[in-house]
Amino acid sequence: MSKPNRIVVENVIRPGKTTSVDADMYAAMKIALLAVIPSQAPGLTLADIRERIFAHLPEQRFPGGKGVSWWSKTVQLDLEAKGELVREKTRPIRLHRG
Repeated sequence: MSKPNRIVVENVIRPGKTTSVDADMYAAMKIALLAVIPSQAPGLTLADIRERIFAHLPEQRFPGGKGVSWWSKTVQLDLEAKGELVREKTRPIRLHRG
């Protein structure tokens, strides 16, 4: 049995730490996140983002929403580390595309 495609992700909170995750799951979540996160400030709160991404996620990858919380946070932190998402200095946290 062959290994699934993997992608290395970063974590903006822990610079230098990387993790290998399933590339197809990552790609599906990245598409969903970028579909809902606005390109300009003030952006959306994490709660607003998580509420809106469900409409953009393939049910076969996230049946019944399984794993959405973990995957959305993992991809969010990776995209922040890569500069594709920007975290506003607000409470609650708000994100927009970089």
